[in-house]
Amino acid sequence: MSGRLSDYDYHLPEQLIAQRPLPRRDDARMMVLDRAQETIAHRRFIDLPEFVRQGDLLVLNDTRVLPARRFSDDGAVEFLFLEQLDAGCWKCLVKPGRKMRPGVSTKVDGVLGQVEEICGAGERIVRFDRPIDPYRAGEVPLPPYLRRAPEADDAIRYQTVYARVPGAVAAPTAGLHFTPELLTELPHAFVTLHVGTGTFRPVQSEMIAEHRMHAERFEITAETAEAINAADRILAVGTTSVRVLEAAGCREGRLVPQKGATDIFIYPPYEFRMVDRLLTNFHLPRSTLLMLVAAFAGRDFVLRAYEEAVRERYRFYSYGDCMLIC
Repeated sequence: MSGRLSDYDYHLPEQLIAQRPLPRRDDARMMVLDRAQETIAHRRFIDLPEFVRQGDLLVLNDTRVLPARRFSDDGAVEFLFLEQLDAGCWKCLVKPGRKMRPGVSTKVDGVLGQVEEICGAGERIVRFDRPIDPYRAGEVPLPPYLRRAPEADDAIRYQTVYARVPGAVAAPTAGLHFTPELLTELPHAFVTLHVGTGTFRPVQSEMIAEHRMHAERFEITAETAEAINAADRILAVGTTSVRVLEAAGCREGRLVPQKGATDIFIYPPYEFRMVDRLLTNFHLPRSTLLMLVAAFAGRDFVLRAYEEAVRERYRFYSYGDCMLIC
């Protein structure tokens, strides 16, 4: 069992972090891992239909990223609006945090906001003196490893083509490779999990079992539950879809429609109940996402695949290439 944070480290040259998407979504490379044989093959994402057979079902996360990134009117403070608590009150991440202590005020769209409280993980409760719509003129909040400001194209490319339920502050990036044309070729169903800031939050404890995930809201509709129950094999698109399916589980052998929140943390050893295959992007060292993938395919095999991906100059992270684990 690999229970230490240092067991999930690997070296990544910074130039392999994809800073922008490819011109075409489905032009990504796809590393294919065979768990039974522990073999690695190099394909293209456009080849995905070759790996889908009768009875398979792709399960995708249809959350939509909110334009939640704003700046104070003087440009001094960056806000990430996370949750509306009441008509004038929001939970936010702010940068730099040292400027926004309790009692400090600033304006957004001419509306005065004052910090009432600092919560866990550095989040702030900000009370505005009248209702505000931060999304009206907001930007897509790009991950911190994209070392640039959002551009106009990011509003389209940092969303999946099937994104339809607003609520996330980060994209389910394995789904970014799909085009509408490719999706029509494949049997699929949608779940919803609104990805929060916890997806970027580093694990602080050396013993990973001590880490606590932030809860994220999810939904499985009756239509999706019926499709999953009828499928022979489930190919989860992205770690967020995995977390929904594994958190929901089955009752008397069947998945039921449900809404809720999950803080499930999947790391080795873990027995998967719902997911048979996984399509995922390449994840940060020492991250909970890498731990989930290691639980699915084996830590040593996954880290060997990552080493090969570095040698083969794969593109990493949100706008990068992908991995299919069979």
